[in-house]
Amino acid sequence: MKTKTFIIAGICGGIANWLLARLSYGIILEDYFPQPTTNTRSLTYIFLGCLSLGFFLSYFFNRWAQISTISTGAKAGAFFGLFLALFYGFIKLAMENSMTTELFTLDIAVSIGITSITGALVGYINGKV
Repeated sequence: MKTKTFIIAGICGGIANWLLARLSYGIILEDYFPQPTTNTRSLTYIFLGCLSLGFFLSYFFNRWAQISTISTGAKAGAFFGLFLALFYGFIKLAMENSMTTELFTLDIAVSIGITSITGALVGYINGKV
């Protein structure tokens, strides 16, 4: 595994994931999904969560799958997005009264899109660096 590629792709993927999530959940779909408080702590943790996903994709793509193109990165990202959204969504359906099947379905679609784009970027960077 190339450490430099892992770090660059992970940081870029995390930032892209945060920007896409902010655009999707925080601006376009803010009426559907509850917004976190605007204190610095919650925004920091959201950013760190997005950065974690960027590094996860970068590590997996770089170490095990040798994904280095936009198309394979997008496909793998969509796959991860689907199963991460299913995992998190089912738990939220069980634990939160505010989560409905409509929100569950919308969240899965949005997560697949965001993670697919993040995966495409990470794959692209893996191929170029």
